[in-house]
Amino acid sequence: MNATPAPERPADFWEARYRDTARLFSGRPNDLLVREAAGLPPGTALDLGCGEGGDAIWLAATGWRVTGVDVSATALERAARHAVEAGVAERTCWERHELGRSFPDGSFDLVSAQYLQSPVELDRRGVLRRAARSVADGGTLLIVMHAGWPSWMERPPFDTEFPTLDGLLAELALPEGEWSVVTRETVRRPSASPEGLDGHRDDHVWRLRRE
Repeated sequence: MNATPAPERPADFWEARYRDTARLFSGRPNDLLVREAAGLPPGTALDLGCGEGGDAIWLAATGWRVTGVDVSATALERAARHAVEAGVAERTCWERHELGRSFPDGSFDLVSAQYLQSPVELDRRGVLRRAARSVADGGTLLIVMHAGWPSWMERPPFDTEFPTLDGLLAELALPEGEWSVVTRETVRRPSASPEGLDGHRDDHVWRLRRE
């Protein structure tokens, strides 16, 4: 009888993804982060799953003091280097956490979770509930998630459950009367296949304010 392979550890999976390529992401901030955060007064921010630092560096450049969190040491090393290159190193710090097992201390005026979706184990519900508890009074929780696969994709690479607008709010289990919903929206954006086939992909956006 063949033994069932052990599931890949999230830390190993993501470290390999970053280590095996010179740069995994563009370095530009996520468009929906820019749209939702541009009008907020700068304060302290927490960027969950910061990767190579594109979002955190944009926030720092607009006046925020940002803590970027990722499970990959390679990603964090690159993020710190990019922050120095962008001249915002003094407004950024970087912490390694496997979300779901550990989480940064403190409270923040903005907690951003951009596409916190993973092909390997991730306690999304637990992480986002912890994220909500980390938002300071008057602060903002901003979540962006893919709502489904791209329109051109015939065979998804792995099974996953995409959250619905109402379903994710229910998962958060926010105390009644303590939060207001500022944005709850599905946004369609262009998405081309690796072969250049035109298509689209839908994303969900939630911006919540803690009263």
